Amino acid sequence: MISITANTDKKIDKFTWNYEQSAFKISFETLGKGKPILLLPSFSTVSSRSEMNTIGEFLASQYQVTVFDWLGFGESDRPKIDYQPIIYQQLLTDFVNHYFSEPIIIVTAGHSAGYALKLAKNNPDLVAKIILIAPTWKGPLKVMGVPDNVGNFLKNVVYSPILGQFLYYLNTTPAFLKFMYRRHVYVNENLLTPTFIAEKRGITQRKGARFAPSAFVTGCIDPIKNQEEFLQLISSFKQPILTIIGDNSPPYSLSQMKAIISLKNVQTISLTGTLGMAEEYSHVIAPYIQEFCA
Repeated sequence: MISITANTDKKIDKFTWNYEQSAFKISFETLGKGKPILLLPSFSTVSSRSEMNTIGEFLASQYQVTVFDWLGFGESDRPKIDYQPIIYQQLLTDFVNHYFSEPIIIVTAGHSAGYALKLAKNNPDLVAKIILIAPTWKGPLKVMGVPDNVGNFLKNVVYSPILGQFLYYLNTTPAFLKFMYRRHVYVNENLLTPTFIAEKRGITQRKGARFAPSAFVTGCIDPIKNQEEFLQLISSFKQPILTIIGDNSPPYSLSQMKAIISLKNVQTISLTGTLGMAEEYSHVIAPYIQEFCA
């Protein structure tokens, strides 16, 4: 286990993001002092910056660490809008340009990898290094082979006021959340205590909580179209990249992660873990990230 000293200079704040004549509040926090690191949590029904807490606390002993909740997730605003990749790409770009005055290190989990890589491609002077933890780029239903038109239809169904609320309820019951965690998010079932599941379910019950997650699950906010584009983005990044792969990841996701290993500009570490390893095995991952950042 790693040792973490409590950080007393944590600051929780809101970033007012103006987009297409609307203003949204983006929740974020900063802690520590030094060169800047931005932590990007994964997209999921229970997405929250809290999943990056242990990594953030560990790195804050040497760096200024910032972690935020994506629009539609965590404690950020959850408006009923048509969530698309361009929204998140613009949000990330605007946030980085607003808060950082020097190149940053980005630590990503899951689906956020594609957005960080696109930021680096479009703004190469903004990003110094990237760490990809269990990187993915395809939403769950697309992994299952659901066509785009069906995914869009299902997203719109979940957006509806009665049937959508009912379907979302079925997918956020404690029993279902525990099933999904056990299936492909956590390795150690003993960690899936009633308290843990209740905390995760609490994230899913905020006002407007079903809209952005439904866009993620149906693949409507996939930042990348295919594996070829994913690998090209990684190859085009000239600065160092570290990829941390969970050996227990679902077969399809694991095959996508392992395809990165052959790229010349990538350092790869394989550890115990699956899609939620940034949280479950944060105590193992954090020292590798610290070493890579040095």
